[in-house]
Amino acid sequence: MNHSKTRAIVTGHSRGLGAGIARALVERGVRVLGLSRHAASAPAEATAALLEQQALDLADPAALSSWLAGGALERFLADAELALLVNNAGVVTPIGPLPVQPGGDVARAVALNVTAPLLLAAAFAQLRTPATERRILHVSSGAARSPYPGWSVYCATKAALDQHARCVALDATPGLRICSLAPGVIDTGMQGEIRATDPARFPMHDRFVNMARQGALADPVQCGARIADHLLGADFGASAVADLRELGAG
Repeated sequence: MNHSKTRAIVTGHSRGLGAGIARALVERGVRVLGLSRHAASAPAEATAALLEQQALDLADPAALSSWLAGGALERFLADAELALLVNNAGVVTPIGPLPVQPGGDVARAVALNVTAPLLLAAAFAQLRTPATERRILHVSSGAARSPYPGWSVYCATKAALDQHARCVALDATPGLRICSLAPGVIDTGMQGEIRATDPARFPMHDRFVNMARQGALADPVQCGARIADHLLGADFGASAVADLRELGAG
């Protein structure tokens, strides 16, 4: 399929799963605008031709609102026939029970994991562009659907994305599809951060250590490719909340 008129915004595109998704979209001919605090390192020439990057701290709502007000999003989507938004950026910290959660870390997690995706989704839906269809993908987590000790903030923020997708789907806005997708456990920097956590703060620490030792973590490039194919596929949005592991191998 020709995606020369498909445009995608991907947050947290510079590493991990976000980098995998951005790479897969570019390989399919999609022009990508990556939003992250840091640029992706030395993109290949073919990638660079289709990848634009914007340095932006998505955990700063004022900075994000100012950037949105500047019209960059509208300019990027000016010739799009299919417009995509991938809300991937997120943090797992703070980890631990309430008495050890720094207030600043809680505020940053909510700003990055919830406020930024919701601000971007609203702005994306409101833009006047020629796109006949818009698709929003929230990168969710199994933690949105199952409580984990020590992860009250992460679980709550990911659950917020699931509920947002359900409500947006009920709104049935013409030309708009949405899905909050749990990708599985992926070999990213976030997993390294989890394994480095004091087990006293995260009782399930050993489970994640063992998954890494057993090679049970999904590859972010392969996972990114599967997510890109789902995002571009005919069935995207059939379920407002989904799990990549239940969508089949294709």
